Amino acid sequence: MMATELFLVLFAIGLPFTIHGQTAAHWNTQALDTLMEALDRQELNKNIAKNVVFFLGDGMGVSTVTAARILKGQLEGNTGEEYFLSWENFPHAALSKTYNTNKQVPDSAGTATAFFCGVKSYEGAIGVDASGQRKDCLASHNGHVASILKEANDAGKSTGIVSTTRVTHATPACLYAHSPDRYWENDAMLTPEAVTNNCSDIASQLIAHPEIQVVLGGGRREFLPNNISDPEYPTMMGLRNDGRNLVNEWQSAHPREAAYVWNKEDFDDVDPDTTEYVFGLFEPSHMQYESDRANDTSGEPSIAEMTEKAIQILSKNNNGFFLAVEGVVEDPTGQVPVDGLPYTTLGYLNGPGGNLTSQSFKVNGVRPNLTGVETNSKSFVNEALVPLEYETHGGEDVAIYASGPFAHLFTSVHEQHYIAHVIRYAACLGNGKQVCTDVAEPDPCSDMSASKASITLFVLLSSILAYTFLY
Repeated sequence: MMATELFLVLFAIGLPFTIHGQTAAHWNTQALDTLMEALDRQELNKNIAKNVVFFLGDGMGVSTVTAARILKGQLEGNTGEEYFLSWENFPHAALSKTYNTNKQVPDSAGTATAFFCGVKSYEGAIGVDASGQRKDCLASHNGHVASILKEANDAGKSTGIVSTTRVTHATPACLYAHSPDRYWENDAMLTPEAVTNNCSDIASQLIAHPEIQVVLGGGRREFLPNNISDPEYPTMMGLRNDGRNLVNEWQSAHPREAAYVWNKEDFDDVDPDTTEYVFGLFEPSHMQYESDRANDTSGEPSIAEMTEKAIQILSKNNNGFFLAVEGVVEDPTGQVPVDGLPYTTLGYLNGPGGNLTSQSFKVNGVRPNLTGVETNSKSFVNEALVPLEYETHGGEDVAIYASGPFAHLFTSVHEQHYIAHVIRYAACLGNGKQVCTDVAEPDPCSDMSASKASITLFVLLSSILAYTFLY
């Protein structure tokens, strides 16, 4: 979930550890304990979700979660496989399909439109349905779809966005923007047709929603004009051609009880008790990986720190809150010698590692020999078969982990847009089917501060939409 390097390293012919001396009684007892826990969950949680926290782990495909689980267990002195990550103890889990309406293997924009807005759409679509097509600004005006963040705002809840990517990037953008192209992050990226037909860039659309109380992530360059230097990297300029300084505009729209921050010190100085709005942009582009944060001269908060502060600010609202948290996970690797030539246990079909593989075959007649290679180095390039500059997305299903009110509605294999509809139902959002309209009097939505409503729905959607970069 968090932007932390995860490394699974398995050496030698077999595993580094072997489970010894565990009899049938051990496994029978373990299974019985799990069975009893499952039986205890038969009383379903049908409370109203006052709060919703939606975690999106970009790069957390099932194989990556498995690798993380084993590593975590090994770091605690065990074999690793028997370990459970925190979200794997959530009482309900399911699988989500991921395709876009026009692509078997999806992109982050179309998928985020599905799970945040409840409507499947085409590759590159930000908060618009599939009635139009990519880059068609005029057609997109009739295809706007509302996100669960907007519906939470309309319901009087506080809302926030935390991401280790640019806050204008595909996934977070679907919470507040409508665009037929995910790359229209600043006005310089708009096409002539988009300008003619009054499509706005994604950054300016974020500033047009001053009601969003917490926005923390990367992407300063999208908000600054091209004649303004970045405060952290003076040789880098903003990307906007229209001369607008959107940071200044945000500050003007929030004159009191608000803070704009771009470094760790300023972030730490934000007092959640006296702050109602915070806008944090900690890098010109994406934020640093966790392993690189210590080398950031100006410093930037971790995803855990951002999430904690966001909840502290948002939870002051008696009507509840909605918080979306996206973490991009650096790809884990592993190593197991087979037939004398090591390979990584977590592999990729394509990506920059394919260039190294191709070169090795041309020069040596075999793939690269990883013996002695530090596969846990952040500069290690994962093996791949097809040489590409970047790894492409995967098309297989991803996992949903859920806990809280109506989490039991995640039961099997679902279409991805179904996720938003479960959240709407559980938290009484939007105009569709809601638990509020399904129950007898008195209306449980009439007092969201009541103890019955003081429940949080946690949804963690794993994702295989990861990139591997060649350092």
